[in-house]
Amino acid sequence: MTTPPPEPLRPRAGVRTDVERALVVTAHPDDVDFGAAGTVAAWTAAGIEVTYCICTSGDAGGYDNTPRAAMGPLREAEQRAAAAAVGVRDVRFLRYPDGRLTPSIELRRDISREIRRVRPHRVLTQSPEIYWSRLGVSHPDHRAAGEAALAAVYPDARNPFAHPELLTDEGLEAWTVGELWVMGAPDERIDHAVDVTDTFDRKIAALREHRSQTSHMDDLESRLRGMTRRWAQRFDFPGNRLAEAFQVITIG
Repeated sequence: MTTPPPEPLRPRAGVRTDVERALVVTAHPDDVDFGAAGTVAAWTAAGIEVTYCICTSGDAGGYDNTPRAAMGPLREAEQRAAAAAVGVRDVRFLRYPDGRLTPSIELRRDISREIRRVRPHRVLTQSPEIYWSRLGVSHPDHRAAGEAALAAVYPDARNPFAHPELLTDEGLEAWTVGELWVMGAPDERIDHAVDVTDTFDRKIAALREHRSQTSHMDDLESRLRGMTRRWAQRFDFPGNRLAEAFQVITIG
């Protein structure tokens, strides 16, 4: 028997339209560009101020003979250039060891600090769940960053008594994030898509800045075009549109 195609999805109703500031929290340089750079470019084009918080410097990555000591600074520079390609000027690195990220109290505190500094209306991060059909998305560092970011969004950053040193020593008042976007979530969690047809070229430009990670990928554009087209089709977008897809959680 032929398996019928899945029913078309509809972008989630009730997504905020009054967002002025957004914070992106990921494990590595390039994670946001693979998962959401087209969306980020659309946000910045709409006037949303976007800040990146990268938990590691990606020092365990790379596909060439770059000395290990040089890899972290190189990847930070690549991420800053990639961010600029989609209109992001503020990129912050927490510099936890690449490949050894855990959702520790310290990481939760450090992400909470950035939330209280930036005061975002929306946070975009990685899924803390395992995506069994695309296991590469579920790198342990990705899941750790997502779990820590989720805990920072709720309950840490909004609770003035959590990580009290942020208030007493640094003067950072509690901040409540209203909306959490998750990239790399399992298919059954996806409930929202963003049309990135007009920003797809900027997504590719951002990824090309990560030369240490993508210079060997001859099929990068075609692979991502195919993936974004499939999501657009799942959400019943007309014509040959392209889309990035997310799990969106509204936080009371």
